[in-house]
Amino acid sequence: AGNEFDQSIIRYVRRAHNLLIGERTAEEVKIKIGAAKVLSDEDRLVAEVRGRDVVTGLPKTVEVTTDEVVESLAEPLEKLVMGVRRVLEATPPELISDIVDRGILLSGGGALLRNLDHMLQEATNVPVIVAENALDAVAYGTGKALEMIPVLKDTLISSDSVLRR
Repeated sequence: AGNEFDQSIIRYVRRAHNLLIGERTAEEVKIKIGAAKVLSDEDRLVAEVRGRDVVTGLPKTVEVTTDEVVESLAEPLEKLVMGVRRVLEATPPELISDIVDRGILLSGGGALLRNLDHMLQEATNVPVIVAENALDAVAYGTGKALEMIPVLKDTLISSDSVLRR
C-alpha cells in the first residue's frame, strides 16, 4: 500500500499545487505529515514541499497540510478497507472469532501511516494493532514462512491455479 500512497500524493500535489514531485519527496511527505484520518488538531501538520512548477518548469516550494494528504489518500485507503472487508467476509466463522479476539496486525511501512489503525478498526469493528517492528515484520514473517514450507505446502496456492480462475 505504501507505494500506492506515494503515487496518490504525487498526483494530488500536481493537481492541487501544479507541482511535480518525485516518489522520494512523496514518501517524505507521507512519513512527515501523512495520516489516514485526522483525529485531533495535534494531527494537523504542515510541510514545505519542493518540486518543479508544471507551468513555468522552474523550482517551486509549496506548503502541504495533513488534511491535504488525508484527501489525497482517500481512494487507496478505501481500496484497502474494501480489501480487508472482503477478506473478513470470506473468512470462516471459527477464524473470525480468533481475529476478533486477537485483532488485525498491520505490518510493513504502510502500517506506520498515522491513524491507519483507528480508521481500519472503525471500518471493520475489529481491533487493529500496528506490529512492534512494522518495517521488519514483513521480512521476518516471510523468513518464517519459508522455513515452514513443508508444513504449509497444502495451504499454499500455486500461481497456475490462480491464473486459471
